[in-house]
Amino acid sequence: MKFYLTTAIDYANGEPHLGHAYEKIGADTIARYHRLRGDDVHFLIGMDEHGQKVEQTAAERGLTPQQQVDEIAEAFESMWKRLAISNDQFIRTTDEHHKTGVRALIKRVFDNNPDDFYEHSYSGWYCVGCESFKQDSEIVDGKCVLHPTRTLEWVEERNWFFRLSKYTDFLKRLHRERPKFLQPESRRNEILSLLDQGLEDISASRSRLAWGVPFPAPLSTGEPQTTYVWFDALPNYLTATGFPGKTWKDRWPAQLHVIGKDITRFHTVIWPALLQAAELPLPEQVWAHGFVLLAGERFSKSAGVRLDLHEAIARFGADAFRYFLLREVPFDADGNFSWERFEERYNADLANALGNLASRVTSMVERYCGAVVPEGARTPVDDADAADLEKYHDAMCGYLLHEALAAVWRTVARANEYVQAQAPWALAKDPANHATLTTVLASLVRQLARQAVCLAPFMPTKAQELWEQIGGPGQVSEQRFDHLSGLRSAGWHVRKGEPLFPKEAKPA
Repeated sequence: MKFYLTTAIDYANGEPHLGHAYEKIGADTIARYHRLRGDDVHFLIGMDEHGQKVEQTAAERGLTPQQQVDEIAEAFESMWKRLAISNDQFIRTTDEHHKTGVRALIKRVFDNNPDDFYEHSYSGWYCVGCESFKQDSEIVDGKCVLHPTRTLEWVEERNWFFRLSKYTDFLKRLHRERPKFLQPESRRNEILSLLDQGLEDISASRSRLAWGVPFPAPLSTGEPQTTYVWFDALPNYLTATGFPGKTWKDRWPAQLHVIGKDITRFHTVIWPALLQAAELPLPEQVWAHGFVLLAGERFSKSAGVRLDLHEAIARFGADAFRYFLLREVPFDADGNFSWERFEERYNADLANALGNLASRVTSMVERYCGAVVPEGARTPVDDADAADLEKYHDAMCGYLLHEALAAVWRTVARANEYVQAQAPWALAKDPANHATLTTVLASLVRQLARQAVCLAPFMPTKAQELWEQIGGPGQVSEQRFDHLSGLRSAGWHVRKGEPLFPKEAKPA
């Protein structure tokens, strides 16, 4: 089954931060999960490199806009490699094929619904941080509610406008007839409320901006226009497929857009309306995750609420960082980051529960079975795990990643309880108990094998290490979920290595 997954493209005016990492790790986990299901996955991430904010930031640094975005793109790509983000494609809105695609999309709207773009003189408060005009409800004490440290700019100019209001009824039907189009439910309710208030037409071009994609049509006065940044950024999901080339239909529509809740309106109001105007298929689903907070506050460089991403990763390694974010921060709501909680999760969940389990089991197979996993009949533990793994899949398919991890950790707890209850070290003292001993050890290895596969989307490096320690063949990423129920580990050669999660790990 085709599964085309995207994240929001990151704005090229600063270094990658925790919010960027949370979104990419979550989407990467979803992509890896679908590969383990056997789906034909295409995972897209990238950079949003045009707009006034980029132009201003570059000027402040004494750089050209292209120099600015090249430098930032390199920093982002380096960070995603460090976090083992398995994207298949990295798009930049300065790519020539993207610019061609944006112009082709806008021209398609002109061709199919020529009245949907019209000229209009406009004035209003503009937030450079959001790259959008703000309504009164979005302004508090003269500041944008999302960028309270930035000064709003009063903008007056003549532009091309998109007739968004025309699509109000279409969008209402979309969200009511396809309730899964936008999830979680809380985000859908927000958009339905917004639609009930009515929509205003929006600017689709700018006259004073040089750094962007030239709009395909000048004004009636002959004045050239630059495509408004959101009409440039949103189409990246489409242009990445090769649109308007011959093969774009092989990939489009996307099955899932993963975005932050602060840009839901752009992705579930403007984007589907634009696609409808162009008479193109809509994406199947948009998932709007919440924010990672620090002591209850949203991370913000301008507001001084920040955390060094490199330091956070170095604390216990990339996989532990990935695990902590997705276990601690619900993927359907906001959640807090704290160093104390990170250390608690690392020690309790990773070092003591999973790491200690793997070490004990591989040591006992080495000691009592010559390092070869024995044959062993199915046990009640296998059946109990099956129920939790069903919950794991339900959670993963519903993008509740924190619940999926909780389900896996119930199997980890069960395995540790099974070790204590069966006491293999005691069984090994009496040859008469050999059959029971081998059954217990075989069951434990099967549990570890299932856990390695289920954790591979979350902790790809550590899951592979665990897979190798229990003697699993090939790569854990090459396994398939539909083969897990019949997994046979008998004959595997365990190779106990270094602890998966050393307890002595300290902050870097």
